Amino acid sequence: MITATDLELRAGSRILLADAALRVQPGDRIGLVGRNGAGKTTTLRVLAGEGEPYAGEVRRSGELGYLPQDPREGDLSVTAKDRVLSARGLDELAREMEKAQSAMAELADDAERERAVRKYGRMEERFAALGGYAAESEAARICANLGLADRILVQPLRTLSGGQRRRVELARILFAASDAGAGGRSGTILLLDEPTNHLDADSIGWLRGFLKQHNGGLVVISHDVELLGDVVNKVWFLDATRGEVDLYNMGWQRYLDARAADEKRRRRERANAEKKAGALLAQADKMRAKATKAVAAQNMIKRAEKLVAGLDEVRQADKVAKIRFPDPAPCGKTPLTAEGLSKSYGSLEIFTGVDLAIDRGSRVVILGLNGAGKTTLLRLLGGMEKPDTGSVVPGHGLRIGYYAQEHETLDHAASVWQNVRHAAPDVPEQQLRSLLGTFLFQGEQLDQPAGTLSGGEKTRLALAGLVSSAANVLLLDEPTNNLDPASREQVLDALRRFTGAVVLVTHDPGAVEALQPERVILLPDGTEDHWSPEYLELVQLA
Repeated sequence: MITATDLELRAGSRILLADAALRVQPGDRIGLVGRNGAGKTTTLRVLAGEGEPYAGEVRRSGELGYLPQDPREGDLSVTAKDRVLSARGLDELAREMEKAQSAMAELADDAERERAVRKYGRMEERFAALGGYAAESEAARICANLGLADRILVQPLRTLSGGQRRRVELARILFAASDAGAGGRSGTILLLDEPTNHLDADSIGWLRGFLKQHNGGLVVISHDVELLGDVVNKVWFLDATRGEVDLYNMGWQRYLDARAADEKRRRRERANAEKKAGALLAQADKMRAKATKAVAAQNMIKRAEKLVAGLDEVRQADKVAKIRFPDPAPCGKTPLTAEGLSKSYGSLEIFTGVDLAIDRGSRVVILGLNGAGKTTLLRLLGGMEKPDTGSVVPGHGLRIGYYAQEHETLDHAASVWQNVRHAAPDVPEQQLRSLLGTFLFQGEQLDQPAGTLSGGEKTRLALAGLVSSAANVLLLDEPTNNLDPASREQVLDALRRFTGAVVLVTHDPGAVEALQPERVILLPDGTEDHWSPEYLELVQLA
């Protein structure tokens, strides 16, 4: 269980939430919603114990599984399989059992061997109690349903993309939560921040079913309306205007109807109160002219102020970033060429012999199953990594803009302003400030460290850096992740209008349709083909 009392959360001096009382109990499946920047990610981090509230107290009991938007750093030398199994302590216990078996075989003294056998027996009992003998197949089943193939599970985490590591972390959390035989862990409270990112359509469908059957608590942030509709039985709405959370003990569709009714009621109450207050003030203004009625006039003014003082502020319509890529810098006919690219991590070959030429204004989609190397190829083209063989050849006037799905291009310790200033050192200050304003960054938020932003805000900041760069070749890796529907449409509209070259990796069919690609690169073989609508089915599977 999680209980928060008198909770106050802030971003700098901006109050996100004040005097909130929140509770998560077994059986609660809560959708945490609100506009980008309302404080959803901050709230989840504080509930998970990964951040401290400005005021108030959070109490936790029982098992907890937290999936942040960005993959956590840690020991990247362990394999993906061991990382998943570590959720129940099985990886370490299995290694201890192997050591004990080797020790038993080497002991000559009967008494010592007998002690070693008893010790091994106790470990084996513990291993069985944790479901050890069935655990590997159960973990493999969860991983497979999340699109993690067997070949990925044997790789060290350092060789995986950010999206793959995040799916490993999700698998680990679900593996722990599904453990009905390990002291009640099936009552785990799950705190999931955009869990469908990097998942294909089949994996998202499986995840919805898993979460719907989960008998522990759940708080989920998601832009996937189908997931919210299928899974949640309660909704917390963070109102950025009032700095409050509205609690709805109902499913998603009933919540939508109830919130619309609440907003309508608030507007009606304010309109009525303002009308009455206006009449009182008008009457007081007439009475103040007479000295004998001055006291009565003052009383009327106080009554008018009291009428509107206790009313909720009118909820402002959610602002949407105005995203438009500027005209690209001039360049040659073929600003970017790659010849014979190959990349391996240890003995694992990602792809080999990839050739491509990106012509001025061309539009290319990279497709392939998860783990085929799509992000790796973009990183090679962007100069973030070096190929094992082959080369990337810049053409005349090349100016690359790289958008990383895990926001690696952002300096999380630097402020919003410093990040964009670094991306565009030659752009006049006032022009940059105006640009940031169109991306909904202004005032004190310019001084906010990028690492404290929500996933959607980081996406907007990274895109603002791209816009300021006047790049003529955009390398975009899942640019619509973490965006609310309105902001996503802005990004897609900007893609439609951009006249420079674009190389796109995405699971979002809408992004591909907006791009209207001419060519497709199929990994791991590196095959090039003309775009056909038949490839659209592969986008969500990729």
